[in-house]
Amino acid sequence: MKKRKLALQIFGCIILVFLFVTVSNTLTLKSKQPVPHVTKVVINEKEAVQHLSKAITFKTVSYQDRSKFDFKEFQKFIAFLQESFPNVYEQLEFEKVNDYALVYKWQGSDTSKNPIGLTSHYDVVPVLSGTEANWEQDPFSGAVVDGKIWGRGTLDDKIGVIGILEAVDYLVTEGFKPERDMYFMFGFDEEIGGDEGASAIVDTLKDRGVTFDYVLDEGGAIVENMVPGVNQPVGVVGISEKGSATAELTIEGSGGHSSQPKDHTNIGRISKAIAKLEDTQFNGDLRGPGEDLFEFVAPEMSFGMKYVFANKGIFEPVIEKILLGQPASAALIRTTIAPTIFQAGEQYNALPEKATAIINLRLMPGDSLGEVKKFIKATIEDDDIKVTITGNEASKVSSIKGWPFKSIQQAARNVYGNAVVAPYLMFAGSDARQYDTISKNTYRFLPVQITSEDLNRMHGTNEHVSIENYLKAIQFYAEVILESNK
Repeated sequence: MKKRKLALQIFGCIILVFLFVTVSNTLTLKSKQPVPHVTKVVINEKEAVQHLSKAITFKTVSYQDRSKFDFKEFQKFIAFLQESFPNVYEQLEFEKVNDYALVYKWQGSDTSKNPIGLTSHYDVVPVLSGTEANWEQDPFSGAVVDGKIWGRGTLDDKIGVIGILEAVDYLVTEGFKPERDMYFMFGFDEEIGGDEGASAIVDTLKDRGVTFDYVLDEGGAIVENMVPGVNQPVGVVGISEKGSATAELTIEGSGGHSSQPKDHTNIGRISKAIAKLEDTQFNGDLRGPGEDLFEFVAPEMSFGMKYVFANKGIFEPVIEKILLGQPASAALIRTTIAPTIFQAGEQYNALPEKATAIINLRLMPGDSLGEVKKFIKATIEDDDIKVTITGNEASKVSSIKGWPFKSIQQAARNVYGNAVVAPYLMFAGSDARQYDTISKNTYRFLPVQITSEDLNRMHGTNEHVSIENYLKAIQFYAEVILESNK
């Protein structure tokens, strides 16, 4: 009886110590958010709105088939920029790379400092044929209705191009002189990979020996209801983007008449392979940019969620299980598998001699193409299925400890004072990847506050941005230039 009582006492002491330590960890968790300094940047609203509205009217559409590009529209857009921002063209050096990629250099006073770069793109995706009637306003009208600017590029990404130039124009007018060189770089084919836009800019600057301390591109945004337990909107700054790879699974063999099928046909075996991959999945692991995200937002969470994340070392398996429960959060902690194309057969009563499945994978930082291929082969367990994989691995992970990230975070807080600004892992691709070779850090952030519906509109129907959001984007770009000059 005494031994049992002693054991209960010891157990009780352990529980008390556990609670004391874990609650202490929670209560002492410090915010990683800088104190906002409310922006003093005042924008000429009427003129700024007119500029973005007009910019939308140019049909600078990117097509996978480059022969479809209407470069007259691109030329008109470039001429429009020159007409709209005469102060910028007077004060900054300007050049065209590959005819349509645009580079502006603002000469700084201190040549010992590395430059920074802000980049966006002015090409847009096509409007899906047959959906034109679903638009409330014409997709290339630039209509200003009910406090919103409508059309392709209002979110992706003429807002970035015009927003940056508006910010530079404002600072030039205010007499601002940068200490470090600053580059503003705009691609024209980002939507199809940036091979002739951003890539050509990078090659040009690399030949000149230019090395950036950081380059900031589009990417994450300020998103409402993004993180459980956080009531404020969360501004996510991409510090890396996942790799994008295509795996092709192919099996060839005898076909024959469908009246005499084998127990396992080519279609069946490829289907089984896909099912195995979907059932198995890559392991989830809260690490890298995903882990950084929760370290930044944890101090702003409600007590229960804060308790869990403040003691991540104890609760990590539980956290990972929760994150794997939703597609968006699962993509944050594992390489994803998405079968997208299946090709087999031509005749309803003939067994196909060949079956092929195409799988899109988004690779976590640290996962190599070779490791992914090895995982696929080991999972499907069918030596007759040929597996090939092409694509790219994740971009490098940029620092969250130095002044570049802190400048972006501070600028966002200055404009969106109630937002929690944190690093994260970007799932999609951007031109930022191109700049990895000439920049110590690359970041991805579109300074607008959006909803999940807005995210769907970026490449979909009824793309638009509120005037308030647009003006705040301009203020952010001005603030990030000022912060980077300190």
